[in-house]
Amino acid sequence: MPITIGVVKETFPEERRVALTPNAVTQLKKAALEPLIENGAGAAAGFPDAAYAEAGATLLPAREEIFRRADIIVQVRALGANPDRWSSDLALMREGQTLIALVEPLAAPDPVRAAAERGLTTFALELIPRITRAQTMDVLSSQANLAGYKAVIIAAQLLPKIFPMMMTAAGTITPARLFVIGAGVAGLQAIATARRLGAVVSAYDVRPAVREQIESLGARFVELPLEARDAQDASGYARAMDEEFYRRQAELLGDVIAEQDVVISTAAVPGQRAPLLITRPMVERMAPGSVIVDLAAERGGNCELTRPGEIIQHRGVYISGPLNLPATLPFHASQLFARNVAAFILNLIRNGQIDPTADDQIVAETLVTYAGQVVHQRVRQKLGLAA
Repeated sequence: MPITIGVVKETFPEERRVALTPNAVTQLKKAALEPLIENGAGAAAGFPDAAYAEAGATLLPAREEIFRRADIIVQVRALGANPDRWSSDLALMREGQTLIALVEPLAAPDPVRAAAERGLTTFALELIPRITRAQTMDVLSSQANLAGYKAVIIAAQLLPKIFPMMMTAAGTITPARLFVIGAGVAGLQAIATARRLGAVVSAYDVRPAVREQIESLGARFVELPLEARDAQDASGYARAMDEEFYRRQAELLGDVIAEQDVVISTAAVPGQRAPLLITRPMVERMAPGSVIVDLAAERGGNCELTRPGEIIQHRGVYISGPLNLPATLPFHASQLFARNVAAFILNLIRNGQIDPTADDQIVAETLVTYAGQVVHQRVRQKLGLAA
C-alpha cells in the first residue's frame, strides 16, 4: 500500500495558504505516494479542486476522513502555531500517525507534549537547519522572502511620499529614505524590493558578516560601534544578546532612525520575544508621516509602540504590526511552502517507509515527538523535562 499524505483546510484565522499545491501533488505521485485532499483545501489560495484531481490527488469531502485515512498529515499551522483550534485536530489523530507542519515548539511547547501523549510522530518545520542540503526544505526562508516584499508594499501605501526620485517640469522630487533593521531573509528581500521602487536604502544587522550581502543589493551598511560576538547560532539564526547590548544598540540607532522616512524591522530570535529596538522616544524623533513596519509583531515587536495586527499613529508616525504576511500572498506562498514540504517528505521516506530514526541531520533536528515522548532536547528544556 502506498503511503498516504493528507491535506486539510487550514483553521487558523485568516490563514489562506494550503500545505500542498497541485504541482506538489504531481511530484509526490511520481514518488508513488498517495495525496488525499479535503474538498476546498486550496480554494482560498487559488487552487481549485479540479486542479488537484487533474494532478492525481484523491479528494474527500470530510475532514475526519482525511485524518482517518492519512499516514502523514501535512498542515501549514498545527499545534502551537494554531493556538485556538489545534486540540480539535489532535482529537482526530491516532497513535503512530505523522504530523508535518509549523508547530511553534519552542514558543508554545505544551501542545507538543499533548501530541507526544497522543503517540504522534511530529516534525516541526521551523526547526529545519540552515545547511546547504536543507535549503529546498526551508519554509521559514521561503515565507520570509514574501514577508519582506509585502512589508515594503505596506510602507509604500502608508507613506505620504513616493519612493523614487523624479525629475519633472515642476522640479525634482527627492527619493524616500528607507532603513532595514535585520538583514536576514526578510530584511534582504525588503532591501531589494525598496531598491527596485527607487528608495535610498540603508540597513543594519548585529552580524557584521552580512555587510557584503547588504551592499550587493545596493544598500548602505550602517555600522555601529558595538561588539557583537556570537550573534549567530550554529543553525544560522540570530542569537539573543544581553540587555546591555540592546540598550546601547537602541541609543546608537536613534540617530539613524530619526533621519528615515521608512523603517522596516525584522529582528527576531526563534522561540523568544523579539528584541526591543525602537523605543517611544526614538519614534517621537521621526518626522510626521514617517512609517515603521514591524515584522517582528508576532513575537511582541521590535518597536515599543507596536500593536500586533494593527496600524496606529503616534505623533504622526504610522506604526504597522502586520501578522502572518505570507498568508496575504497565498498563491505564491503556498507554491513555495508546498515545494519545501514535498522536498522534506521525499527526504523523510526511505525505501518506501517513514523513518524518523534515520541518521540524517534534517530528520534529527526537526523531530519533536516520537514513540510517546518529546524527543527534541530544546523543547524538552522548555517543558522542564529531564535531558
